[in-house]
Amino acid sequence: MNVALADDHVTVLSRDRESDFEKIFKKHFKGLHAYACTILKDDIMAEEMVQNVFCRLWEKTDHIEIRESVSGYLYRSVYHESLNYLKHLKVRDAYQTYAINQMEHSNNTSHPLELSELESRLEIALRELPEKCRTIFQMSRFEELKYHEIADRLQLPVKTIENQMGKALKLLRLKLVDFLPASFLIFFLS
Repeated sequence: MNVALADDHVTVLSRDRESDFEKIFKKHFKGLHAYACTILKDDIMAEEMVQNVFCRLWEKTDHIEIRESVSGYLYRSVYHESLNYLKHLKVRDAYQTYAINQMEHSNNTSHPLELSELESRLEIALRELPEKCRTIFQMSRFEELKYHEIADRLQLPVKTIENQMGKALKLLRLKLVDFLPASFLIFFLS
């Protein structure tokens, strides 16, 4: 499998051609970064979004076929990566506002008891997860590692990490259904 760089079109990328991949990176990084900055208005996060796109491209390089220009593919990928990040911020901010309003309007003295019970039930639920599933969940949520970082550490495919996280979240939601609004804060905002 070769990288055909002529006219900025690629059929199939290959890790065997690291120098070609590096050329693509050097050619497009600045433009993609500037583009992400216009969307995010944050230089550091823009850089991270572009790096995420290139990391994913490198990880999946043996499985990806680009049927358009490399430039078009990269810009579209950065656009979607940036929008997903903005959606995440919007959800996080909305829930934080909701949680603050709930706490301000709650004169309920049982709140500390509910939190204590939630922590206890969460600990039990985590122990009941299959070992691999629990390890991946804890690395993602408590160590704040990205899926590709977990995959590198555990020497597993990123798809396995995604599947195990989905399984963990599904099982934990079922076990903590009584605490869903409070558990939402722990699982999705940490």
